[in-house]
Amino acid sequence: MNLATRILDLAKQSQIMIATAESCTGGMVMAALTDIAGSSAVAERGFVTYTNNAKMQMLGVSGAALDAHGAVSEQVAAEMATGALRNSEATLSVSITGIAGPGGSDHKPEGRVCFGIADNKNCVTETVEFGALGRTNVREAARDHALQKLLDRLNQKSRIIP
Repeated sequence: MNLATRILDLAKQSQIMIATAESCTGGMVMAALTDIAGSSAVAERGFVTYTNNAKMQMLGVSGAALDAHGAVSEQVAAEMATGALRNSEATLSVSITGIAGPGGSDHKPEGRVCFGIADNKNCVTETVEFGALGRTNVREAARDHALQKLLDRLNQKSRIIP
C-alpha cells in the first residue's frame, strides 16, 4: 500500500479533512492524494501558491514574514500551513516551500525545502536539505516527504485516546 493510500485510509477513519499549501511542488502532494479513487472523502482542497503574492492573497502569509525570512523559510511554511486551515474546511494541512533548482544561493541552496504541518492545535515546521538533485528529483523528494509527514501526524492522532 502506498503512502497516499495509507494517508487516505487513516484520515477517513479519523474523519480528518486535508488541505495542502504548495509552492515548489506545484500541487504534487494533492495530486498524489487525488490520484486515488474516493479521495474526495478527505482531500478538502489544495492551494498552489508559487508567487509571494499568491501566498499573501490565498493563504494570508504576511509581507513581514516574506521580507524578514524569504519565501523559503520555516516562518513562511508555518504561515502557509495555518493559512490553508483558515481558508478551508480542513482539519490538517501540510505546506511546502523550497528551491527545487536549478540555482539557489550560498544562503539558500538548491534542494532546501521547508515544510509545515498544522492542525487546529499547533503547527510544526522543518527544513530539509535534499541537495542539488535536480529539479524533478527535489520536487519528488519534497512530495514524498510531505506525504510521510501527513502519515506520521495521522498515526500520532490515531494513537491519542480522547
